[in-house]
Amino acid sequence: MSTLLRPRSLPHFISPRLLGTEAPRVLAAVASQCQGQRQPVSADLLTFEDPRAFKAKSVWELTRALCVFQFCSFPKLVNNCGKLMSFTRALMGRSAFSLLLRPIVYAQFVAGETEGEIAASMEKMSSLGLHPMLAVPIEEDLGESTGERRYDDNLATMLECVKMSHKNAWSKDPMMQLKITALVSPELCVRLTSLLAKEKYDLNRLVSAMNGEPIIFPGLRDSENTHFLLGLQRLNQIGEASEGKVRVLVDAEYTYMNPALTLITMAMMKKFNQKQAWIWNTYQCYLKESRMLLLDAIKRSMDHSFCLGVKLVRGAYMDKERKLAVQEDREDPVHRSWEHTNDSYNACLDIMLNLIAQKPDQYMIIVATHNEASVRHAVTRMEEMGIERDGGSVCFGQLLGMCDHVSLTLAQLGFSVYKSVPYGSVDDTLPYLVRRAQENRTVLQGIRKERELLRQELRRRMRVPG
Repeated sequence: MSTLLRPRSLPHFISPRLLGTEAPRVLAAVASQCQGQRQPVSADLLTFEDPRAFKAKSVWELTRALCVFQFCSFPKLVNNCGKLMSFTRALMGRSAFSLLLRPIVYAQFVAGETEGEIAASMEKMSSLGLHPMLAVPIEEDLGESTGERRYDDNLATMLECVKMSHKNAWSKDPMMQLKITALVSPELCVRLTSLLAKEKYDLNRLVSAMNGEPIIFPGLRDSENTHFLLGLQRLNQIGEASEGKVRVLVDAEYTYMNPALTLITMAMMKKFNQKQAWIWNTYQCYLKESRMLLLDAIKRSMDHSFCLGVKLVRGAYMDKERKLAVQEDREDPVHRSWEHTNDSYNACLDIMLNLIAQKPDQYMIIVATHNEASVRHAVTRMEEMGIERDGGSVCFGQLLGMCDHVSLTLAQLGFSVYKSVPYGSVDDTLPYLVRRAQENRTVLQGIRKERELLRQELRRRMRVPG
C-alpha cells in the first residue's frame, strides 16, 4: 500500500473539504445544555426524525449526500459498482477518475488523504460532538497475500494511525480500527481455525510469542509457524504503541477465519487489558452463534483476569456466508430473518449492559449500529440502569457519511458517539469503498428516511435566507 499521508496537499481546487467548510457552531448551544444536566431522554427525540440534525452541514454537503444515497438505492448499481468504477478509471485515466470521484463518493465516506485534510475533517467532527475512530482501509482475503514485506509496510501504516489518533486532540478517548488480516495472512488464519476445531491453543503461549520467544505451535508447518510468530510480533508492536493511549478495535471478518482472529485478539487482551480495555473484539450478531461467542469471551476474560472491550455489530458478510454454506453443504451460519438478528443484537447488548452496570471499569462496549430500534433499546436500558451517557463504558458508532441523523442526535443528548473514519488516497480507499458498499447494500438501499430528512433540510434552506 502506498503511503497514506503525503507531505504536500493536493491542489486547492480539488480538495473536497473546501467545498463545505462552514464553521459548525449551530450545535454548540444544545451541547452545552446537555452538559451538567441529565434530563431523561424524550421518546420524541429518539424517533430520529428531526431534519435539524443536519443544520451544521453546508448546502453542498447535503446535496452530495442526497445524490450518493440516491445512487446507492439501486441494487444493480451497488452490486456492480466495482466493475463500473474499474471501467470508468480505464476509460478516463487514473488522474481524471480521481478528480471525478474525490468531491463526491470519496468525500462522502473518506476523511481525506493528507494529514491536513484529515485534521480538517476531524476538527469539524469534534465541533459537532462526534469522535473519530480512524480506520486504515487495508485488509486481505484468501488469495490476496503478498508476503512479509507487505505486512511490514502495513504495520508501519498502522503505527502511523496509532500516532495520529493519539497526538491530536480530536477525542479525549481515541479509538482506531484494526484488521488482523492486514498483518497476518488470511491463509494462516483459515489454517488456525481448522486446527482450533481439534485442539485449544494456550493464550499464554501466544503472549510469549508476542514477546519474541521462539514458540512452536502444534499443527503448523515450519513456514506457517515462522509467519505466525512474525505476525504476532507485529500485533505486539501495535499493542505496545497503543496501550494507555488509543483503544484498538479489532474487526471480525468471515466465519472461516474468525476463530483464529478471536484467539489472537484474546491473547492481545490478556497482555494489554490488565487494567483497562485497550484491545477490543468484534461480535457479529447476524451469526447464530454470536451470543455463545460473547459469553465465551466473557468467561475467558474472567478466567484470565483481563478487561473486555466489545464492538457489537450486526455484520456485513451475509451474502458470502450464505453462498459458502450452500457450496460446502453445511448449515447456514446466519440468522434466518432480520427479526432474529435484531433479537440476537439486543440480547448481546443486554448482557454487556448488565455487566457494565456492575463493573464499568472492567467491561466496555461500542453499540456499532445504524439500526434506530437498537439505539433506542440501548439508550433506554442505560437510563434504567443509571449508566452514564459519556462515562466511557458505553459509546455508539456509525460509519462516516451515513446515519448522521442518529449520530448527531445522540451527540446532542450527551452520549459518546464515534464515526468510523477511513482515510487515504482514492486508489488506496477504492477497494475498501467498493467492498463496504457491497457488504452494506441492505443498509444503503434502506436509508429512505435519511434521504427524506436531507430533502427536508434542503427545502428549509431554500425557504429561509442564510
